[in-house]
Amino acid sequence: MATLVRWAPYSELASLHNEMSRFMNGLLDGNGRQTQSWVPVADVWETENEVVYAFDLPGIPEDKISVELDDNTLTVTAERAREQQVEDGRYYRFERRYGTFSRTIGLPQGVSEDSIKAEYKHGVLELHVAKPEQPKPRKIQIGVGGSEPQKTIEGSAERK
Repeated sequence: MATLVRWAPYSELASLHNEMSRFMNGLLDGNGRQTQSWVPVADVWETENEVVYAFDLPGIPEDKISVELDDNTLTVTAERAREQQVEDGRYYRFERRYGTFSRTIGLPQGVSEDSIKAEYKHGVLELHVAKPEQPKPRKIQIGVGGSEPQKTIEGSAERK
């Protein structure tokens, strides 16, 4: 008796994409694991009062993470060390990335250092950036001269 299996083209396409990415990484950098840098994934979301950036940094101690603000640019830098302790065993794959990474994010005009809060727990770094206050339009009174009272200009239009 034959068994019917539903064809899922999108999952097959995603699987092919992952395999091609691994293949191309291996071509460019030898085995793809010795010299290749890594960039952790990040989520960004917005609330009414702030923008939150969340970086996955599992296995990285807090003292190896640096967050810097310079000219409306936020830079997150971290380092994950490679552990080579294998007792009477063999490595068959090296898929976990290690080394130093740096990621830079542009912030809105007007963000100050005091408006940024950082939390690191369970391997996730969350940066909470308070939204800067938007400039409000102001009304400017038009006057003539410095101390003279305002004048009314009258005129007439004639068509020729």
